[in-house]
Amino acid sequence: VGGNHLPVTGGLRGMRDTPPAGFVDFVVARGPALHRTAVLLTRQEQSAEDLVQIALAKAWRSWGRIDGNHEAYVRRIIVNEFASSWRRRWRGEVSTADLPELSRDGHGDGDHGDTVSTRQSLLAALVTLPPRQRAVVVLRFFHDYTEAATAETMGTSVGTVKSQTFKALAALRISEELREEPTADAAGSAREGMTR
Repeated sequence: VGGNHLPVTGGLRGMRDTPPAGFVDFVVARGPALHRTAVLLTRQEQSAEDLVQIALAKAWRSWGRIDGNHEAYVRRIIVNEFASSWRRRWRGEVSTADLPELSRDGHGDGDHGDTVSTRQSLLAALVTLPPRQRAVVVLRFFHDYTEAATAETMGTSVGTVKSQTFKALAALRISEELREEPTADAAGSAREGMTR
């Protein structure tokens, strides 16, 4: 086996010595997208890699029996593994040091720093959500899944997706990580609107 792939040997219960048809092509083509999902869920590179490896190992065993969309099947394993393993570890929000300030080195346009800062703030707020709510937000808003596709991926009902989305968005609305201090102009405009 060439490239970055290590030869797979026996010894893992239920796994063959050779990959099932189409498995390697799937991993090469869709692995990066699955990894991005795992990073958004875990916010830790090593945990994300572990999560994808667990999901792919489980999918390997049943690859020939998967009907339809292999990516949806593997993504469902990722979401379920994340929710079940992190549910045991979830202890609420964990305080962390402030995010470092972005350097203003003059490279790129002025909006880039604001975009990066907004993205960092959003990801910091996302990590404060419980696992199932975080999974719903990642699938619905980062991957543009419909409510039905999210429900199928998570193995739950559309109603549960709607309620988890509502709770997650409500939590994000009041999140300290996303709170902006109003500028003097915005505060003045708001006061003017209230007195009219």
